[in-house]
Amino acid sequence: MRIETLRDADAVAQAAAAIVAAHARTAVRSGASFVLAVSGGRTPWPMLRALAREQVPWQGTHVVQVDERVAPLQHADRNLTVLRESLLALVPLRAEQVHAMPVESTDLDAAAANYGQELSKIAGSPPVLDLVHLGLGSDGHTASLVPRDPVLDVTDADVALTGVYQGRRRMTLTYPILNRSRHILWVVTGGEKATMLARLLAGDPSIPAGRVNPAEALILADRAAAGHIGLSPR
Repeated sequence: MRIETLRDADAVAQAAAAIVAAHARTAVRSGASFVLAVSGGRTPWPMLRALAREQVPWQGTHVVQVDERVAPLQHADRNLTVLRESLLALVPLRAEQVHAMPVESTDLDAAAANYGQELSKIAGSPPVLDLVHLGLGSDGHTASLVPRDPVLDVTDADVALTGVYQGRRRMTLTYPILNRSRHILWVVTGGEKATMLARLLAGDPSIPAGRVNPAEALILADRAAAGHIGLSPR
């Protein structure tokens, strides 16, 4: 696992967007499609807006969700709502290139299985995602892999459901598919993440984030988040 420290959250967002765009161009130049998985939360908003301004071969790109809250369509709690506003409404992606988690379903277990099958159609069987963007919670969670939830122990499905966390159930990618991905891009900003970032770098398996494969992972962190590490920003 590599880490780069930048001066502030804006610099992290710009750097993250440039990295995603570069991976997309490389994949599409090679004749493949590019499958990007995006996490929820507030941290990725600036990155998504910056990505909309990058030179990305959108015609060969698919966007999937890392996690989603179980809430009605267009609800403010939905990650998809922000994803649409920050990125999807600003770039020339066709409807079939955007793969939203089907959390409005009345049968959420079947919906999770169906989403796994949808990923297989665009990313192989088993699906291998090109780049997964992850964030880091102040409690050590990533995606919607949250502390003490049974979802942490799912090994036979790429998509699963959590219990109630911060008022909502979630649908999330699980460790098997995250750990098969070609690249992981962690975007970590804010001083409240400093303790958990140090534990992530140490490979601490007692926090959910620490169980993600570090082999092809890059962390972009701002100065505040890297406060316990002692790295100087570039």
